[in-house]
Amino acid sequence: MKHPVAEANEVSPFGSLSPDEFYSHHSVSHGSEFITNSRGLKLFTQWWTPLPPANPIGVVCVVHGFTGESSWFVQLTAVHFAKHGFAVCAIDHQGHGFSDGLVAHIPDINPVVDDCIAFFDSFRQRHAPPYLPSFLYAESLGGAIALLITLRQGDSALNRPFDGVVLNGAMCGISAKFKPPWPLEHLLDIAAFLIPTWRVVPTRGSIPEVSFKMEWKRKLAVASPRRPLGRPRAATARELVRVCGDLQRRFEEVKVPFLVIHGGGDVVCDPACVENLYRRASSEDKTLNVYPGMWHQLVGEPEENVEQVFGDVLEWLTTRAERAAGKKAAEGGGA
Repeated sequence: MKHPVAEANEVSPFGSLSPDEFYSHHSVSHGSEFITNSRGLKLFTQWWTPLPPANPIGVVCVVHGFTGESSWFVQLTAVHFAKHGFAVCAIDHQGHGFSDGLVAHIPDINPVVDDCIAFFDSFRQRHAPPYLPSFLYAESLGGAIALLITLRQGDSALNRPFDGVVLNGAMCGISAKFKPPWPLEHLLDIAAFLIPTWRVVPTRGSIPEVSFKMEWKRKLAVASPRRPLGRPRAATARELVRVCGDLQRRFEEVKVPFLVIHGGGDVVCDPACVENLYRRASSEDKTLNVYPGMWHQLVGEPEENVEQVFGDVLEWLTTRAERAAGKKAAEGGGA
């Protein structure tokens, strides 16, 4: 079964179909709701599950990236997972998609991590019995958020640990080719303090232009009415740099099973940083797939590349779901 992006066009992720027709075509159900977080912000959440009589084989919690959302390209990947047997959920971060908040402004990553944990725990409590294995699938900045979530495993804040993580183009380090030119990078602290919401940080090219290899997919990316195309705000840019540095100092603490998929030609998130994560992580089960010549958004590649990458992802998820389910059953956690 091909990735649903093959049916999209340059103006709609659903191609010529309505959303309901699209879900029915792929044999998945869809639901959504707004939740209110501890800061009083309304956050948009949604989920996709296999239609009966199919029973989910696992849960995948999706974490989108900076300037992304759960209703465009990410939704197509979510549907891809759901039609292969997973119950999938996603949340729009503050200031992204349909959620409240100043557009694309994340001056502190920790409340965003809190929001993800709260929703993912709630979703799993409602839709997934304890014996069902669960995973994180994360793109770009979402990869940093997913790692921060797993680093809290064992804390009371995370009631149910994840059985694995898929890191797609993870932001463990910002490429030198995409950082603000000197000396602006070194003035971020001052700018963030004085004018935190000012879009004063020029990067070397817009994110869609350097992320999506196929031109029609680039057009689809910018066609989203909720995708911000302006420059990053000062406090947000500083926080992204800080998060990358913090994660790099903690790579040895990563113990969760993980799969890294990353384009070798990625000029947004440095492939060398995920290679460093792979070398230093304490995880006993870790896989690194760097695809030569592919760009930051792997779903933005030609069809044959998309099928290769997401075939690898589904094989990894399905294998680990079966392995985790067997382990939980042996420990007495089965139905």
